[in-house]
Amino acid sequence: MENLWNKDVEKKFFTESMGFATPEQLFYVTDNDKYVAYWPKGYPGEKSTLQSRNSLIGNFTEKWTTDLIQKVINDKGLFAVQGAICEEIALSNMSPADVVISKKKTINQKPEDILAIIEVKMSIVWNWEFRKDKSGVSLTCIGDYKTHQGNPGLLRSDSMLKAIGKSINIRVSSFKASKIPIIVMGNTPITNSYYSKVDHLKVAGIVQGFWSVNPHPLDNNGENIKKTDKQGYYRFDNFEELRHSIEHLLSEERNFFSSMKSRKELGQIIELANKEETYEKKGEVFLKLINE
Repeated sequence: MENLWNKDVEKKFFTESMGFATPEQLFYVTDNDKYVAYWPKGYPGEKSTLQSRNSLIGNFTEKWTTDLIQKVINDKGLFAVQGAICEEIALSNMSPADVVISKKKTINQKPEDILAIIEVKMSIVWNWEFRKDKSGVSLTCIGDYKTHQGNPGLLRSDSMLKAIGKSINIRVSSFKASKIPIIVMGNTPITNSYYSKVDHLKVAGIVQGFWSVNPHPLDNNGENIKKTDKQGYYRFDNFEELRHSIEHLLSEERNFFSSMKSRKELGQIIELANKEETYEKKGEVFLKLINE
């Protein structure tokens, strides 16, 4: 059984990063010389903003997600590709996809080979204290995200807005993007102010889901939403649950459509599409006409 996001993954991030980054690049230093991942709630001293960790955790979480997805699709002859580029659907050198599921393993992709796009919005969830003394180096968890001042992952409004903005940019870039599902992958819950928004985004077809792969982000089993009403947000509790959802995502061909037409135009489109014999052909004609 494969593990999802947990404290051991975060320990691995710090351990690996300390091979090439200094403790000051990874931790805040308190007034009494403690090294912590986040400022604890109620910390009275002077606070600074730590930017140097962002690119490190960004690359780590994208690679971790790529490896996780690859384990799901290994037996399907598909590939999880980190940093994929596809200019035709607005995935450029400056703004590549974090991860794609594709028929091809290359960085440069064609729209017809991309089966799903995954935007990764993860960060360190728990608070950690780093110590180095005569007895050696230690890393101790000192609390979950309710105990520190940082808003990690999908709890950050700017992370949510960036993910939504990028998804919309892909959606409107080309008709070739209309068949590709987009998932935003995180490792925290979302705030309740986004519950209805993520459901609306799913119903509207912009994003097919905001998914968390952290089963237990709170140490005391506190408030931790499993899913929103229409499953715009969903928390996975084990690997098999994630596997099932990805397999379902890849099993059905979907089409995104969006337009602003008068009722008369819509009526004419429906009437023309309805002349076709099968449901599939009706749908095909409808999508063609509504995007003209």
